[in-house]
Amino acid sequence: MRRLAEEKARVAVKRFAREATPVIVIAADTTVVAGGQMLGKPENREDARRMLRLLSGQTHEVLTGISVIRSGDGHAASHVEITRVSFAELSESEIEEYVASGEPFDKAGGYGIQGIAGKYVIRIEGCYFNVMGLPLSRLWSLVQALQSPVAPNNS
Repeated sequence: MRRLAEEKARVAVKRFAREATPVIVIAADTTVVAGGQMLGKPENREDARRMLRLLSGQTHEVLTGISVIRSGDGHAASHVEITRVSFAELSESEIEEYVASGEPFDKAGGYGIQGIAGKYVIRIEGCYFNVMGLPLSRLWSLVQALQSPVAPNNS
């Protein structure tokens, strides 16, 4: 996850290479790990059903790689945030209803904690905003690290 976020940030920061005023570029990439499988965004309805069955009654991890780079001098900081999420047991009708809502299709792991699927989350350990896709507190600490004269390469 960290590598993907860093690559995205490096590509984006090149667009600002000639700017007189430095800018900070932020990039992130999120995935869900459940049952030893990495779950990205579902490809179709059946893939969404498969993911939801895998999450049902289980605890999984949400990993977000986040990278910030300052243009001009290239100082960078990166981190992978991990949050554990426990799901309630889902019935087949709940899975069908959720898939029919259309919500699973643009979200890693096939669910959005901030939407309808929030009712299935029975426990969360870690950063809620990470599960949404951008760990805000971690982002703030990385941006703050780049404000110092000597910025870290990683945190």
